[in-house]
Amino acid sequence: MEATTRCSYCLFFAILILALLPPPSVAQLTPFENRILFRVQQLLEFPPAFQGWNNWTNFCYLPPSPSLTIVCSGNHVTELTVIGNRSSPSVNPKPASGRNSGFAVSEQTLSQSFLIDSFFTTLTKLASLKVLTLVSLGIWGPLPPKINRFRSLQVLNISFNFIYGQIPPSISTFKNLSSLVLADNLFNGTVPDLTSLAVLKELDLSGNLLGPKFPSLGNKLVTIILKNNTFQSEFRLDFKKFDALQRLDISSNQLNGPIPTALFSMPSIQYLNLARNKLTGALPTTISCSDKLGFVDLSNNLLTGRLPSCIGSNSSNRVVLYSWNCLSSGNSSYQHPTSFCDQEALAVKPTTTPKTKHHSSSKLGLIPGIGGGIVGGVIALGLLLLVIFRMTRSRKHGTSSFNKHMLNKPSAADTRYVSHTMRLGALELPPYHEFTMEEIEEATNNFDQTNLLGQGSYGQLYKGWLGDGSAVAVRCLKLKNKHSPQSLLQHMEVISKLRHRHLVGILGHCIVTFQDHPNAANTLFLVLEHVSNGALRSHLTDWRRRETLKWPQRMAINIGVARGIQFLHTGISPGIFGNDLKIENILLDDNFTPKISSYNLPLPARVSSN
Repeated sequence: MEATTRCSYCLFFAILILALLPPPSVAQLTPFENRILFRVQQLLEFPPAFQGWNNWTNFCYLPPSPSLTIVCSGNHVTELTVIGNRSSPSVNPKPASGRNSGFAVSEQTLSQSFLIDSFFTTLTKLASLKVLTLVSLGIWGPLPPKINRFRSLQVLNISFNFIYGQIPPSISTFKNLSSLVLADNLFNGTVPDLTSLAVLKELDLSGNLLGPKFPSLGNKLVTIILKNNTFQSEFRLDFKKFDALQRLDISSNQLNGPIPTALFSMPSIQYLNLARNKLTGALPTTISCSDKLGFVDLSNNLLTGRLPSCIGSNSSNRVVLYSWNCLSSGNSSYQHPTSFCDQEALAVKPTTTPKTKHHSSSKLGLIPGIGGGIVGGVIALGLLLLVIFRMTRSRKHGTSSFNKHMLNKPSAADTRYVSHTMRLGALELPPYHEFTMEEIEEATNNFDQTNLLGQGSYGQLYKGWLGDGSAVAVRCLKLKNKHSPQSLLQHMEVISKLRHRHLVGILGHCIVTFQDHPNAANTLFLVLEHVSNGALRSHLTDWRRRETLKWPQRMAINIGVARGIQFLHTGISPGIFGNDLKIENILLDDNFTPKISSYNLPLPARVSSN
């Protein structure tokens, strides 16, 4: 009997030990790669994503989170994804010049002691790495050529950092690379020839200083994002061969010459943004468009003549923006006279390739000194905000004309598109959705008063949670007049396109009709992005928060608000004016990114808060 009892205890402890051990399928890293990860933690100056690591940490068994993912296979790290919370150069000063000067910015970049060469030397020792994502970590310095030591790399995303200088030509040796995202850094100069990257599907180089020569790219790409750079030359790619291309965004450059007609007829193209360049000439009216083409932006160029019939005709399935050219199509109030485009086209000079003798350091040497730059930036920013404030006050009468023209004008799309990938999950909104009343009631717990955030002339605002657990805000708008659901849906189609990094995003809507008049709309519910860090006002007036808002963050917030207002004024045609711009209507997310919450939505009639 006693022997049986001892046997039972032994069996119990054996089962307990087996239960506490990780499953056999979970890989165990080699001691060498364990040390590499601890070294990476040290070089990145102990970011929040790495907190809690110790000698007993099993890196292959860490649960993935929005800020950290480590994947192992065969006792080796195959994926390292780290998402930080530092802002990008798009809202911060450029680096100072000089080979050894550096440009560490407090609270924004890693410290002056950071060495990017040592950092990538350490990372390349993870020889089996296939996915490397390092976003918003404040990494600064020139990208070293030794990056080509990543022999197995398939995904490289080092966006939203402060990496400057030229993109090393060695990056074209990544034969297995399918995604390259270098967005929102300070890269300059010519892009290396990337035609050798045979399996590359996604390329995002937006928000840099690259140019002037348009890059050479492989024709297997699905997504090409080159916006917000300094490309100046004519198109050099044969787009007839780009059969897989779905998204092309080359807006906000200085590209000149005619638009290749093949762009519109590529078999897979869905999104085409050529806005804010110096493209000239007339498009043939008989060109054909791909059936999949859903969005075209040709605005702010030097185009003449008429729009091609395939994009000139109104279609509910295709959004076309073409204001501020010299086109004879549409409303002439939003076009320049033909003489303007003729004069500007003559002023566009052919681009010559610059000498490479003085490359990144000499270009960065043109940037003013820190002291003068801050003073000049403050003055310029003050003037910009003053102009925006006066425009907002003086042009409120423009809102009535907006509703008059909006249904006959193309709608807006986000001019700050961020690549659709989980690596930038927090920067992207989910697809627009038409909610049912049951979903709205479930999200707000039947409009429980404990979820009421406030009410006023804009209506009632409730906090809610969707089925996936994400927090939202639900605005309830009682329409004063009856409107057909079809008419209201046309307005909602416009509203669904108003997406920008510095606007509170609208995720969807729900329309409730009168029970006795099913064809007349009664109540409108708007489901909004929930911005969790409160209003700017509380951060400026609450003494407990005021000290956490540093000067660089305040500058970044001002610039972000200005960009949001600029998008409302000029990013769509006609622009949206009369926005209620007050510091209590500017919300901050967890990264202190500002979002304007009470911009003037193009609704068909005034609403009450009942």
